[in-house]
Amino acid sequence: MKKVLLLLADGFEIFEASVFIDVIGWNLLEGDKSTQLFTCALKKEIKSSFNQRFIVDFTIEEVNIEDYVALAIPGGFEDYGFYIDAYHPDFLDVIRKFENQQKTIASICTGALPVAESNILKNRNGTTYNLNPKRQNALRDKLVNVLNQPIVEDGNIITSWNPSTAMDVAFLLLEKLTNKENTNNVKRLMGFN
Repeated sequence: MKKVLLLLADGFEIFEASVFIDVIGWNLLEGDKSTQLFTCALKKEIKSSFNQRFIVDFTIEEVNIEDYVALAIPGGFEDYGFYIDAYHPDFLDVIRKFENQQKTIASICTGALPVAESNILKNRNGTTYNLNPKRQNALRDKLVNVLNQPIVEDGNIITSWNPSTAMDVAFLLLEKLTNKENTNNVKRLMGFN
């Protein structure tokens, strides 16, 4: 079983997290049945953007990185404290551990900012929320070559620029974990083809 870790910070955007849950889950039930997703955060109960409460599967200290093949990171809103958790040393350490093992890291929107904060995007290509220059400038400040395109792949790292890219990033992650034929089948079953 290929396990995906969904790393959540307080203030995460529900839609951006849900696409990973759905695509990986649909593959588990209707695709090649090879993937499973687990949630993780700094604490057991966290809040999303707009203050909904969630209980995660594991806290960061309970996770064994060796058990996972990929990391997924949704973005979030500063207004709901996203960067407090997303820039926490333990949160950043999880990202670095996945990078050290060259495992796939997929982020959506401002989820690219903790990836950059962890220093693994330095001198590499990436993107983040594109409708507010503040976010792209924050990425540039971390010495990331910011590309003006919806999804950017640089080696094992996927970044994207806003919630409209969320499904595409989740499907791209599934394709990397399985194959194009299986991913197209899951897309079809979910009504995307």
